[in-house]
Amino acid sequence: GMETMDAPIPIPALATEPRFAQRLREHLEAEQLLDKRYQLQEVPGGRMALPVLEEKLSLLTLLEDRRVSSPCAPSLLQDPIPSRALRRQTPARRLRDELRRLLGESWSEELERDVPQAWQRHGDLVMLSEDSLRAAPWEQLGPVLWETVASALGARRLARRGRVLPGGMRSPSVTLLLGQDPWVEHVDNGIRYTFDVTKCMFSPGNITEKLRVASLPCAGEVLVDLYAGIGYFTLPYLVHAAAAFAHACEWNSHAVEALRRNLVLNGVQDRCRVHHGDNRELELRDVADRVNLGLIPSSEEGWPVACRVLKKATGGVLHIHHNVESFPAGSSPDGEAQHPVEGGGKEKQRARIRPEWERWAEATASRIQGLLAELHGQSWSTSILHIEAVKSYAPHVHHLVLDLECRPTLPTEPTASSPITPDPTGR
Repeated sequence: GMETMDAPIPIPALATEPRFAQRLREHLEAEQLLDKRYQLQEVPGGRMALPVLEEKLSLLTLLEDRRVSSPCAPSLLQDPIPSRALRRQTPARRLRDELRRLLGESWSEELERDVPQAWQRHGDLVMLSEDSLRAAPWEQLGPVLWETVASALGARRLARRGRVLPGGMRSPSVTLLLGQDPWVEHVDNGIRYTFDVTKCMFSPGNITEKLRVASLPCAGEVLVDLYAGIGYFTLPYLVHAAAAFAHACEWNSHAVEALRRNLVLNGVQDRCRVHHGDNRELELRDVADRVNLGLIPSSEEGWPVACRVLKKATGGVLHIHHNVESFPAGSSPDGEAQHPVEGGGKEKQRARIRPEWERWAEATASRIQGLLAELHGQSWSTSILHIEAVKSYAPHVHHLVLDLECRPTLPTEPTASSPITPDPTGR
């Protein structure tokens, strides 16, 4: 089961009475048998255990022949405590040292350059970048290489991104190097996300938007998420924003599988219907109080769909994602508007919205207004509630979200015979 997987790997040691520990330590150190990565530890029976290097175990038999003046017995440290030196070491450095020890004589500068400096963690799985550990000598080591890397980085499973080929075609995006199970789990703002690393990507860049969505007041609302993916936004809407029901649309079958698992993991599967397929063929009409269009660089192809699913009688809010380019000429210094100031107040935040963003938002508002009027044969009004900068991809490209309120405009003069009195119960 899972429990055993989390147990630390026991390491070989020599146990002796405390009064002999110091002498034995000096002896092991002189013979270069002491494993300095771990501390001396007290073991049951009041004895002290000194960690010894696994690869030198065969020499220990000699040690006993030499009648070390202290009686000692081979032992296993079940819970090795890393030494101070080891804890101080950066993981990248530790990885290099372990690999160097593994290769011994054949270590070279080329190999040194091939050791990764950075990686991504997904729970107990570490994801290496596409260009790390590719040199021929590594490949010849076989599985021991990946076991060493995983243990140096404190991981149970290891995967590596695929190389991007010059033709722009990606080779299989991720390969599992160690372990059988490609599913990982992330907890993000109290929501559990699981996905298969070899089939789906997890984008941590949306965190600010996921937090914002979580704080929207959606009680009693029906949400349509047109590009649901593994549930990045669907889940915060259901779990935190308390949407009454969600329709999640996604065409990628790997993402759909993860999405279904995630709905169950978070206990909201009863409040969500998954629509697997192209959202342009979606049968839904006239159901949504809110539509999320989380596709970049542009969600434009989903705009007509969003207009169709909005409630005809009352309209609702669209959250339109888009990458917008802005140009530095005369605008504020680059990067300044990436994130609105914390607690900077709305006025300050408004003021930092770049003119290009406003122009894009206004153009989008009028396009949507046109689509709605055409669809329903009556006039609608659209108003810009908010423009959020999620992140920047380059100095001049920002991932924005436009919150656009869309309402059907009531006929201006109701005839005397039929005054319009809205029914408060909404019937």
